Amino acid sequence: MSILLSQRVQQIKPSATLAVSAKAAELRAAGRDVIGLGTGEPDFDTPEHIKEAAIEALKRGDTKYTAVDGTAALKSAIIEKFQRDNQLEYTAANILVSSGAKQTLYNLCQALLGDADEAIIPAPYWVSYPAMVKLAGAEPVLIKAPASQNFKITPAQLEAAITPKTRLLFLNSPSNPTGVAYSREEFAALGQVLDDYPHVIIASDEIYEHIYWGKAPFCSFATACPHLIDRIVVVNGASKVFAMTGWRLGYGAGPVDLIAPMKKIQSQSTSNPCSLSQAAAVAALNGPMTSVHQMVKAFKERHDYLIPALNAVDGIQCLSCDGAFYAFPDFSQLVARAGVRDDVQLAERILEQVDLALVPGTAFGAPGFIRISYAAGMETLTTAVQRLEDFVAAI
Repeated sequence: MSILLSQRVQQIKPSATLAVSAKAAELRAAGRDVIGLGTGEPDFDTPEHIKEAAIEALKRGDTKYTAVDGTAALKSAIIEKFQRDNQLEYTAANILVSSGAKQTLYNLCQALLGDADEAIIPAPYWVSYPAMVKLAGAEPVLIKAPASQNFKITPAQLEAAITPKTRLLFLNSPSNPTGVAYSREEFAALGQVLDDYPHVIIASDEIYEHIYWGKAPFCSFATACPHLIDRIVVVNGASKVFAMTGWRLGYGAGPVDLIAPMKKIQSQSTSNPCSLSQAAAVAALNGPMTSVHQMVKAFKERHDYLIPALNAVDGIQCLSCDGAFYAFPDFSQLVARAGVRDDVQLAERILEQVDLALVPGTAFGAPGFIRISYAAGMETLTTAVQRLEDFVAAI
């Protein structure tokens, strides 16, 4: 029997990062010694005090439904986090807790976008942004931000992309996949453009906020542009900074007139996030950051090894990062030398020949590039670089 699927599902593809991880796992199960550097997941365990908070919540019997938009305790911790880290003032009505930052962004698209609307997405982008926009019936409008611009869009590019149909702008800093972050001054310049377009909402994805080592202190878009606060949804979560990817806990803060319909969307999809994950997130946000600092120190050390090591490989060029745990090198010379069609085919060839799983840049809107996660131990990374060198030597 042939099942007729909806147009919306037919126009999107599965997540490329998850597909690469699944392929690597399949090959490992078949006995191959595959190194997978595709997944955006810290290789550290959730800190003990956070796990203990979940265990205590379980013992207390906190296993029932919570409020759709999150518990009062967690909302309070999130409000304090924004005050402490970003100098932003919110009330409980401004906060929505979801099953991961991804769901927060999805709720936003569903609540805001419709047919004939447009959403501006700087490229390179996180793989799910365009799919979320399409699932809401809207059209992604991509702004190419090349390596020569340090993967950042300019005010002139932003202004040229805005039309009367534009409803949403995605900003991600530090960025997945590039690891670069916008400065306060760069955000302020973009904010000046947005002053003239009050119909545009800004989604500021700050999930990698604390995995950061830029020269200047981290700056939220909302902190840089406080006059736009009624048009900004700041999205964050526990997954990356507290090594809690499997706990599925994210949150957003924004104007009540937008958070309320996002809550309504969530009430008809997943309802509340996991009660135990919420209890754990309270401990994470209110607790010590010692383990986070140790994790970030390790990521920075890996970054400082990996970027020069990649640049030392003939045919690879890679910019330094400000945070996150991704390198985004240019492999376009190797695409040509290997005689393959594109970066997708090149990544397949690398996996086949040297058992190294990487995510092609096409999935992030940057053909010719490849994303390499350094959420892996130093020994794994040095072996991965050696395998890349072996691959290059063979072509």
